[in-house]
Amino acid sequence: MNLMPAVIFLAVCIAIALVRVGIGPTVPDRIVGIDTVNTIVVASMVVLGATLRQSVYIDVAIVYALLSFVATLFIARYIQRGRL
Repeated sequence: MNLMPAVIFLAVCIAIALVRVGIGPTVPDRIVGIDTVNTIVVASMVVLGATLRQSVYIDVAIVYALLSFVATLFIARYIQRGRL
């Protein structure tokens, strides 16, 4: 199973999201960019797990997605309270 085009596409998507993180212009824009990078990393782990036929990558992707979601909620609540 050759998924190299998918890997290249996901790498380009991560680069585009990192540009958004870099140029901002506001803190919420940067946070959305980081959340997008996290989502693409989860998708990359699933593709890698399917390519290598190893379920451990999918398990790690699930845990990473859960932690990313909780971190995003925490950061959003932090911003809502006006500390940033």
